[in-house]
Amino acid sequence: MVREKVRISTRTLQWKCVESRVDSKRLYYGRFILSPLMKGQADTIGIAMRRALLGEIEGTCITRAKSESEKIPHEFSTIGGIQESVHEILMNLKEIVLRSNLYGTRDASICVKGPGYVTAQDIILPPSVEILDNTQHIASLREPIDLCIELQIERNRGYCIKPTQNFQDGSFSLDAVFMPVRNANHSVHSYGNGNEKQEILFLEIWTNGSLTPKEALHEASRNLIDLFIPFLYVEEENLHLEKNQHKITLPLFTFHDKLAKLRKNKKEIPLKSIFIDQLELTPKIYNCLKRSNIHTLSDLLKNSQEDLLKIEHFRMEDVKHILSILEMEKHFAIDLPKKQF
Repeated sequence: MVREKVRISTRTLQWKCVESRVDSKRLYYGRFILSPLMKGQADTIGIAMRRALLGEIEGTCITRAKSESEKIPHEFSTIGGIQESVHEILMNLKEIVLRSNLYGTRDASICVKGPGYVTAQDIILPPSVEILDNTQHIASLREPIDLCIELQIERNRGYCIKPTQNFQDGSFSLDAVFMPVRNANHSVHSYGNGNEKQEILFLEIWTNGSLTPKEALHEASRNLIDLFIPFLYVEEENLHLEKNQHKITLPLFTFHDKLAKLRKNKKEIPLKSIFIDQLELTPKIYNCLKRSNIHTLSDLLKNSQEDLLKIEHFRMEDVKHILSILEMEKHFAIDLPKKQF
Protein backbone atom coordinates (compact mmCIF):
# COMPACT_ATOMS: atom_id res chain seq x y z
CA MET A 1 0.00 0.00 0.00
CA VAL A 2 1.18 3.52 -0.83
CA ARG A 3 0.11 6.54 1.18
CA GLU A 4 0.90 10.18 0.47
CA LYS A 5 -0.34 13.25 2.34
CA VAL A 6 -0.70 16.86 1.30
CA ARG A 7 -1.95 19.74 3.44
CA ILE A 8 -4.88 21.67 1.91
CA SER A 9 -6.17 24.52 4.08
CA THR A 10 -7.11 22.92 7.42
CA ARG A 11 -7.62 19.45 5.94
CA THR A 12 -5.06 16.78 5.18
CA LEU A 13 -5.68 15.05 1.86
CA GLN A 14 -4.43 11.50 1.66
CA TRP A 15 -4.13 9.25 -1.37
CA LYS A 16 -3.58 5.52 -1.33
CA CYS A 17 -3.21 2.66 -3.79
CA VAL A 18 -5.84 0.15 -2.68
CA GLU A 19 -5.37 -2.39 -5.48
CA SER A 20 -2.62 -3.16 -7.96
CA ARG A 21 -2.28 -6.12 -10.29
CA VAL A 22 -0.65 -7.27 -13.52
CA ASP A 23 -3.20 -9.09 -15.67
CA SER A 24 -0.70 -9.65 -18.50
CA LYS A 25 2.46 -8.12 -19.96
CA ARG A 26 0.24 -5.64 -21.79
CA LEU A 27 -2.40 -4.95 -19.16
CA TYR A 28 -1.73 -3.38 -15.74
CA TYR A 29 -4.44 -2.27 -13.33
CA GLY A 30 -4.41 0.10 -10.37
CA ARG A 31 -7.10 1.52 -8.07
CA PHE A 32 -6.49 4.64 -5.99
CA ILE A 33 -8.42 6.76 -3.50
CA LEU A 34 -8.09 10.41 -2.49
CA SER A 35 -9.83 11.82 0.61
CA PRO A 36 -11.26 13.71 2.42
CA LEU A 37 -12.66 16.09 -0.20
CA MET A 38 -15.36 18.72 0.11
CA LYS A 39 -18.62 18.25 -1.75
CA GLY A 40 -18.08 18.59 -5.51
CA GLN A 41 -14.28 18.42 -5.42
CA ALA A 42 -14.10 14.70 -6.22
CA ASP A 43 -15.83 15.17 -9.57
CA THR A 44 -13.67 18.21 -10.37
CA ILE A 45 -10.46 16.26 -9.79
CA GLY A 46 -11.75 13.00 -11.25
CA ILE A 47 -12.83 14.49 -14.59
CA ALA A 48 -9.58 16.44 -14.99
CA MET A 49 -7.44 13.41 -14.08
CA ARG A 50 -9.26 11.13 -16.50
CA ARG A 51 -8.75 13.58 -19.37
CA ALA A 52 -5.07 13.99 -18.48
CA LEU A 53 -4.55 10.23 -18.15
CA LEU A 54 -6.06 9.53 -21.56
CA GLY A 55 -4.81 12.53 -23.49
CA GLU A 56 -1.72 14.11 -21.94
CA ILE A 57 0.64 11.16 -21.34
CA GLU A 58 3.14 10.31 -24.07
CA GLY A 59 3.70 6.85 -25.50
CA THR A 60 5.87 5.16 -28.13
CA CYS A 61 4.64 3.46 -31.31
CA ILE A 62 5.75 2.15 -34.69
CA THR A 63 4.50 4.76 -37.16
CA ARG A 64 5.91 3.59 -40.50
CA ALA A 65 6.99 0.35 -42.18
CA LYS A 66 8.70 -0.36 -45.48
CA SER A 67 9.53 -3.72 -47.02
CA GLU A 68 13.06 -4.03 -48.41
CA SER A 69 12.33 -7.33 -50.15
CA GLU A 70 10.04 -6.19 -52.94
CA LYS A 71 7.93 -3.25 -54.03
CA ILE A 72 4.40 -3.54 -52.66
CA PRO A 73 1.68 -1.67 -54.59
CA HIS A 74 -0.80 -1.34 -51.72
CA GLU A 75 -1.36 -2.55 -48.15
CA PHE A 76 -3.92 -5.18 -49.14
CA SER A 77 -1.36 -7.03 -51.25
CA THR A 78 0.01 -10.46 -50.39
CA ILE A 79 3.63 -11.59 -50.42
CA GLY A 80 4.52 -15.05 -51.66
CA GLY A 81 5.53 -17.40 -48.85
CA ILE A 82 3.95 -15.29 -46.09
CA GLN A 83 0.66 -16.38 -44.54
CA GLU A 84 -0.50 -12.88 -43.57
CA SER A 85 -1.38 -10.09 -45.98
CA VAL A 86 0.54 -6.82 -45.83
CA HIS A 87 -2.43 -5.24 -44.02
CA GLU A 88 -2.37 -7.95 -41.33
CA ILE A 89 1.38 -7.51 -40.82
CA LEU A 90 0.89 -3.75 -40.43
CA MET A 91 -1.88 -4.30 -37.87
CA ASN A 92 0.39 -6.66 -35.91
CA LEU A 93 3.16 -4.04 -35.93
CA LYS A 94 0.67 -1.45 -34.70
CA GLU A 95 -0.04 -3.62 -31.62
CA ILE A 96 3.62 -3.84 -30.53
CA VAL A 97 3.95 -2.23 -27.08
CA LEU A 98 7.13 -0.17 -26.68
CA ARG A 99 8.67 1.77 -23.82
CA SER A 100 11.19 4.57 -24.38
CA ASN A 101 12.43 7.99 -23.33
CA LEU A 102 13.27 9.06 -26.87
CA TYR A 103 12.29 12.35 -28.50
CA GLY A 104 11.56 12.65 -32.19
CA THR A 105 11.83 9.55 -34.37
CA ARG A 106 14.21 6.59 -34.48
CA ASP A 107 14.82 3.79 -36.99
CA ALA A 108 14.42 0.08 -36.32
CA SER A 109 14.35 -2.99 -38.55
CA ILE A 110 13.39 -6.64 -38.98
CA CYS A 111 15.39 -9.11 -41.06
CA VAL A 112 14.36 -12.76 -40.74
CA LYS A 113 14.84 -15.82 -42.96
CA GLY A 114 11.99 -18.37 -43.18
CA PRO A 115 10.40 -20.70 -42.65
CA GLY A 116 9.31 -19.74 -39.15
CA TYR A 117 7.42 -17.21 -37.08
CA VAL A 118 8.36 -13.55 -36.86
CA THR A 119 7.71 -12.02 -33.43
CA ALA A 120 8.51 -8.79 -31.64
CA GLN A 121 11.82 -10.20 -30.43
CA ASP A 122 13.07 -10.11 -34.05
CA ILE A 123 12.88 -6.30 -34.13
CA ILE A 124 16.32 -4.66 -33.98
CA LEU A 125 15.76 -1.60 -31.79
CA PRO A 126 17.70 1.61 -31.07
CA PRO A 127 19.25 1.72 -27.55
CA SER A 128 16.58 4.02 -26.11
CA VAL A 129 13.65 1.68 -26.87
CA GLU A 130 12.52 -1.65 -25.41
CA ILE A 131 9.69 -4.08 -26.16
CA LEU A 132 7.33 -5.08 -23.36
CA ASP A 133 6.16 -8.40 -24.83
CA ASN A 134 8.64 -10.15 -27.12
CA THR A 135 6.09 -12.85 -27.97
CA GLN A 136 3.81 -10.51 -29.93
CA HIS A 137 3.18 -12.08 -33.35
CA ILE A 138 4.08 -10.26 -36.58
CA ALA A 139 4.09 -12.79 -39.45
CA SER A 140 4.35 -16.48 -40.39
CA LEU A 141 6.92 -17.41 -43.07
CA ARG A 142 5.94 -20.67 -44.78
CA GLU A 143 8.87 -20.80 -47.22
CA PRO A 144 12.64 -20.13 -47.05
CA ILE A 145 12.32 -16.46 -47.95
CA ASP A 146 13.83 -13.32 -46.46
CA LEU A 147 11.55 -10.82 -44.76
CA CYS A 148 13.23 -7.44 -44.28
CA ILE A 149 11.25 -4.47 -43.01
CA GLU A 150 12.46 -0.96 -42.15
CA LEU A 151 10.55 0.60 -39.25
CA GLN A 152 10.16 4.10 -37.86
CA ILE A 153 9.48 4.58 -34.14
CA GLU A 154 8.07 7.77 -32.67
CA ARG A 155 7.12 9.10 -29.24
CA ASN A 156 4.08 11.36 -29.02
CA ARG A 157 0.70 11.66 -27.33
CA GLY A 158 -2.92 11.07 -28.31
CA TYR A 159 -4.06 9.36 -31.49
CA CYS A 160 -2.43 9.99 -34.87
CA ILE A 161 -4.30 9.06 -38.06
CA LYS A 162 -2.12 7.99 -40.97
CA PRO A 163 -2.22 9.85 -44.32
CA THR A 164 -4.69 8.54 -46.88
CA GLN A 165 -1.92 7.82 -49.40
CA ASN A 166 1.29 5.84 -49.01
CA PHE A 167 4.69 7.41 -49.34
CA GLN A 168 6.22 7.42 -52.79
CA ASP A 169 9.06 5.18 -51.65
CA GLY A 170 6.61 2.36 -50.96
CA SER A 171 6.49 2.71 -47.19
CA PHE A 172 3.25 2.51 -45.24
CA SER A 173 2.17 4.79 -42.41
CA LEU A 174 0.43 3.30 -39.37
CA ASP A 175 -2.32 4.80 -37.27
CA ALA A 176 -0.60 5.34 -33.94
CA VAL A 177 -2.27 5.06 -30.55
CA PHE A 178 0.34 6.79 -28.40
CA MET A 179 -1.83 6.55 -25.28
CA PRO A 180 -0.25 4.17 -22.72
CA VAL A 181 -3.39 4.45 -20.56
CA ARG A 182 -6.00 2.15 -22.09
CA ASN A 183 -8.85 3.22 -19.83
CA ALA A 184 -9.52 5.36 -16.77
CA ASN A 185 -12.63 5.65 -14.61
CA HIS A 186 -13.50 7.69 -11.55
CA SER A 187 -16.28 7.32 -8.99
CA VAL A 188 -17.31 9.25 -5.90
CA HIS A 189 -18.37 8.03 -2.46
CA SER A 190 -20.07 10.56 -0.12
CA TYR A 191 -20.22 10.24 3.64
CA GLY A 192 -21.08 12.35 6.68
CA ASN A 193 -24.20 13.94 8.11
CA GLY A 194 -26.12 17.06 7.09
CA ASN A 195 -23.97 19.88 5.77
CA GLU A 196 -20.77 18.16 6.87
CA LYS A 197 -20.71 15.75 3.92
CA GLN A 198 -17.31 14.82 2.53
CA GLU A 199 -16.26 12.78 -0.48
CA ILE A 200 -13.81 10.04 -1.42
CA LEU A 201 -12.52 9.93 -4.99
CA PHE A 202 -11.86 6.50 -6.51
CA LEU A 203 -9.63 6.32 -9.61
CA GLU A 204 -9.23 3.17 -11.72
CA ILE A 205 -6.41 3.06 -14.28
CA TRP A 206 -5.57 0.43 -16.90
CA THR A 207 -2.26 0.75 -18.81
CA ASN A 208 -0.59 -1.18 -21.63
CA GLY A 209 2.42 -2.06 -19.45
CA SER A 210 4.77 0.61 -20.80
CA LEU A 211 4.23 2.35 -17.46
CA THR A 212 2.47 1.34 -14.25
CA PRO A 213 -0.84 2.90 -13.17
CA LYS A 214 1.02 4.70 -10.37
CA GLU A 215 3.53 6.15 -12.85
CA ALA A 216 0.64 7.21 -15.10
CA LEU A 217 -1.05 8.93 -12.15
CA HIS A 218 2.15 10.85 -11.32
CA GLU A 219 2.77 11.89 -14.95
CA ALA A 220 -0.83 12.99 -15.51
CA SER A 221 -0.67 15.08 -12.33
CA ARG A 222 2.57 16.78 -13.43
CA ASN A 223 1.10 17.51 -16.86
CA LEU A 224 -1.99 19.08 -15.32
CA ILE A 225 0.18 21.26 -13.08
CA ASP A 226 2.19 22.42 -16.12
CA LEU A 227 -1.02 23.42 -17.89
CA PHE A 228 -2.23 25.54 -14.96
CA ILE A 229 1.09 27.15 -13.94
CA PRO A 230 0.71 30.13 -16.36
CA PHE A 231 -2.40 31.26 -14.44
CA LEU A 232 -0.30 31.66 -11.27
CA TYR A 233 1.76 34.48 -12.75
CA VAL A 234 0.82 38.11 -13.30
CA GLU A 235 0.27 38.91 -16.94
CA GLU A 236 3.46 40.22 -18.53
CA GLU A 237 3.36 44.01 -18.76
CA ASN A 238 5.51 44.02 -21.88
CA LEU A 239 3.06 41.77 -23.75
CA HIS A 240 0.26 43.87 -25.19
CA LEU A 241 -2.32 43.38 -27.89
CA GLU A 242 -2.15 45.93 -30.67
CA LYS A 243 -5.52 47.40 -31.50
CA ASN A 244 -7.22 45.98 -34.60
CA GLN A 245 -4.19 43.76 -35.31
CA HIS A 246 -4.29 41.16 -32.49
CA LYS A 247 -0.52 40.90 -32.66
CA ILE A 248 1.70 40.26 -29.64
CA THR A 249 4.70 42.59 -29.36
CA LEU A 250 7.72 41.01 -27.69
CA PRO A 251 10.70 42.68 -25.98
CA LEU A 252 13.66 43.19 -28.27
CA PHE A 253 16.23 40.85 -26.78
CA THR A 254 17.46 37.52 -28.15
CA PHE A 255 19.55 34.61 -27.03
CA HIS A 256 22.27 35.75 -29.42
CA ASP A 257 22.50 39.10 -27.63
CA LYS A 258 22.92 37.34 -24.30
CA LEU A 259 25.55 35.02 -25.68
CA ALA A 260 27.47 37.92 -27.22
CA LYS A 261 27.73 39.48 -23.77
CA LEU A 262 28.92 36.22 -22.25
CA ARG A 263 31.55 35.74 -24.95
CA LYS A 264 32.91 39.29 -24.84
CA ASN A 265 36.71 39.14 -24.63
CA LYS A 266 36.50 35.43 -23.73
CA LYS A 267 37.36 32.22 -25.50
CA GLU A 268 34.79 30.45 -27.68
CA ILE A 269 32.27 28.21 -25.93
CA PRO A 270 32.03 24.64 -27.37
CA LEU A 271 28.28 24.98 -27.87
CA LYS A 272 27.77 21.62 -29.59
CA SER A 273 29.28 19.82 -26.61
CA ILE A 274 26.85 21.37 -24.11
CA PHE A 275 23.60 19.41 -23.99
CA ILE A 276 20.44 20.93 -22.58
CA ASP A 277 20.18 18.21 -19.94
CA GLN A 278 23.34 19.75 -18.41
CA LEU A 279 21.39 22.94 -17.75
CA GLU A 280 19.16 23.33 -14.72
CA LEU A 281 15.95 23.44 -16.74
CA THR A 282 12.55 22.57 -15.37
CA PRO A 283 11.04 19.27 -16.59
CA LYS A 284 8.44 21.18 -18.59
CA ILE A 285 11.04 23.31 -20.46
CA TYR A 286 13.32 20.31 -21.01
CA ASN A 287 10.50 18.21 -22.48
CA CYS A 288 9.28 21.04 -24.72
CA LEU A 289 12.77 21.60 -26.14
CA LYS A 290 13.40 17.89 -26.69
CA ARG A 291 10.11 17.49 -28.54
CA SER A 292 11.26 20.29 -30.85
CA ASN A 293 14.57 18.48 -31.57
CA ILE A 294 16.61 20.98 -29.55
CA HIS A 295 19.30 18.86 -27.91
CA THR A 296 22.35 21.09 -27.48
CA LEU A 297 23.06 24.70 -26.57
CA SER A 298 23.98 25.24 -30.22
CA ASP A 299 20.51 24.06 -31.27
CA LEU A 300 18.92 26.33 -28.69
CA LEU A 301 20.76 29.47 -29.81
CA LYS A 302 19.66 28.98 -33.42
CA ASN A 303 16.15 29.91 -32.30
CA SER A 304 14.85 33.39 -31.57
CA GLN A 305 12.54 33.89 -28.64
CA GLU A 306 9.68 34.20 -31.14
CA ASP A 307 10.57 30.71 -32.41
CA LEU A 308 10.56 29.31 -28.89
CA LEU A 309 7.20 30.87 -28.05
CA LYS A 310 5.71 28.96 -30.99
CA ILE A 311 6.53 25.68 -29.20
CA GLU A 312 3.47 24.07 -27.66
CA HIS A 313 3.04 24.96 -23.94
CA PHE A 314 6.04 27.35 -24.05
CA ARG A 315 5.54 30.69 -22.23
CA MET A 316 7.42 33.95 -21.73
CA GLU A 317 8.45 32.93 -18.22
CA ASP A 318 10.12 29.86 -19.76
CA VAL A 319 12.14 32.13 -22.09
CA LYS A 320 13.23 34.26 -19.14
CA HIS A 321 14.22 31.15 -17.17
CA ILE A 322 16.47 30.01 -20.03
CA LEU A 323 18.04 33.46 -20.27
CA SER A 324 18.80 33.39 -16.55
CA ILE A 325 20.47 29.99 -17.03
CA LEU A 326 22.69 31.44 -19.79
CA GLU A 327 24.01 34.01 -17.33
CA MET A 328 25.09 31.40 -14.78
CA GLU A 329 28.85 30.99 -14.81
CA LYS A 330 28.97 27.33 -13.79
CA HIS A 331 27.44 26.13 -17.07
CA PHE A 332 30.12 27.65 -19.34
CA ALA A 333 33.87 27.42 -19.75
CA ILE A 334 34.31 31.19 -19.42
CA ASP A 335 34.75 33.72 -16.66
CA LEU A 336 31.89 36.12 -16.31
CA PRO A 337 32.50 39.68 -15.17
CA LYS A 338 31.91 40.13 -11.45
CA LYS A 339 29.46 42.69 -10.11
CA GLN A 340 30.99 45.73 -8.53
CA PHE A 341 29.66 46.64 -5.10
